[in-house]
Amino acid sequence: MKTVVRLGAGSGFWGDALDPAVELVERGELDYLGMDYLAELTMALLQRQRQRKPDEGYIPDLVPHMTALLPLARDQGTRIVCNGGGANPRAGAERVRRVARDLGLAGTRVALVEGDDMLDRLDELTAAGIALTNTDTGEEDFGAIRDRVVAANVYTDCTGIIAALQADAHVVVAGRVSDNALFVGPIMHEFGWRHEPEYTDRICAAITVGHVVECAAAATGGMSSRFAEMPHMGRVGFPFVEFRADGSAVVSKLPGTGGRVDQFTIKEHLVYEVANPADYRMPDGIADFTRLELTETGPDRVRITGMGGKPPPEMLRVVIGYQDGWIGEAMAFFPWPDALARAEKARETMLERFDRMGLVADEVQFDYIGVNMLHGPAAPTAECDLNEVGLRVAVHTETREEAEKVRRACSNLWIMGPGGTSFGTPIKTRPVVAAWPTLVPRHVVRQQVEILEA
Repeated sequence: MKTVVRLGAGSGFWGDALDPAVELVERGELDYLGMDYLAELTMALLQRQRQRKPDEGYIPDLVPHMTALLPLARDQGTRIVCNGGGANPRAGAERVRRVARDLGLAGTRVALVEGDDMLDRLDELTAAGIALTNTDTGEEDFGAIRDRVVAANVYTDCTGIIAALQADAHVVVAGRVSDNALFVGPIMHEFGWRHEPEYTDRICAAITVGHVVECAAAATGGMSSRFAEMPHMGRVGFPFVEFRADGSAVVSKLPGTGGRVDQFTIKEHLVYEVANPADYRMPDGIADFTRLELTETGPDRVRITGMGGKPPPEMLRVVIGYQDGWIGEAMAFFPWPDALARAEKARETMLERFDRMGLVADEVQFDYIGVNMLHGPAAPTAECDLNEVGLRVAVHTETREEAEKVRRACSNLWIMGPGGTSFGTPIKTRPVVAAWPTLVPRHVVRQQVEILEA
C-alpha cells in the first residue's frame, strides 16, 4: 500500500485549457488525474442535448481531451477519473472506449459509473413521501413544475469510483459525482479507507484537498484578488497534490509553469462557493475548513495539516432542472460624444417599441456596458464623457414568440436609434432552464459500475 498518492487536477470546467493537463501527465509523475467538467446547470443543458440525440449528452471535450491524454496516461501509468459522462455517462464511456481503440490502446479499461440520474425516479420518490422541497426558496409544491422538468441529478459520493478503480479501470467516466469525489475516490482506494468512523477525519482531509484543487488553475493564481501579481497566467500550471496516508497533503505545481501556489491562493479557493467553512457538506463527509493549518514549505509548495470533519450527511443534494420560459436578448453600442446619453435614449426608444409590439414579459433588464453592467445600482456615476457605452437588454418571457420581439425591437434601432449606433451578431432567443435544488435520503441512491474494455 502506498504512503503517498500524487493526484493532478486536469480540468476545472467544461471548456478548460488542455495544455496544462498534458503538461501534468507528461512531467507530474501522477498516479491519478482528476478532471472536473460540470457546473450546477450543465446537467440540464446536456440532458436537452440527449433528448435531441440519444447518443449525446456527455461533455464534448471528452473526445479531444482523451485523444491527447490517453496515450500519455497509459505510458506514464496515470489513471484518469472524470465526471465527463454528464447526462449520458454510458455514451461518454463508449466514446472514450472508441477513442482508445482508434489510438491502438488495446486493453484500456474504461469504467462507466451510473446512478446519479434521478429523472425517471422522481414520481417514485414523491410517491414514497419524499417532499422534494426547494432548499433555496422553501417552496414545497414540486408538482407545479413537474411537467416541465428536463433533468434531475443527485450529487453522489465516490463509492462508484472506488469500485471502478478496484476493477483496475484505466479511465473512470462518471456523471454527477461531487467535484471532490474525483480526488476522494482515488485516495480512499489507495489507502483502503472505508466510510466508517475511524476514517472520518482522513476522508474529510481528502474532501478538503479535493475542494482546493477541483477548479484547477483557481488554486494556482486564477480568479485571485492578486491576479495582477500572478506571472505568466497564459502558461499557468494546474495544481497537483501529494496526499499522505496520515491525512496531510502538499499542494504544488510544476516548475517553470505560470501562476503561483502560496497560502493565499489556497485560502482563496478554500472559501470559494462555501457558505459555512466549518460545515462543508459533501456526499463523502462534512469537512471543517476552520481547523486546518497551512505552511509554505518552499516555492509553490503549501503543506496542509490538521484537516478533518464529520461523517457523511444522511441527505444528498439533487439539482432538478426545469423549463422556465425564454430569454430574448440584444446589444447595441454608442460612440462619443454623449455616449451614455445616446444609450439612455436608445433604452427609452426600445421601451416604446416594446409597448407598441405588445410585449408580454415577466422581467426586463437593461444594463449599460462600461457603466453599471457588473455593479448595478452600486456603480458610481460616470464623471466624464465616455468613449463608448453599450446597451444590453435581456427579457424573460413565457414564449419564444414574445422573446423574439426583443431582437426585432433592437434591430429597429438601425434607423430609429441615435447616430453611430453599432451592432454585433444578433443574439438568438434561448430557452431558460431554472434550478430546483432539493434533498433526498442517501439510501435511495444506487450507483452501478461497468467495465468497457477496448
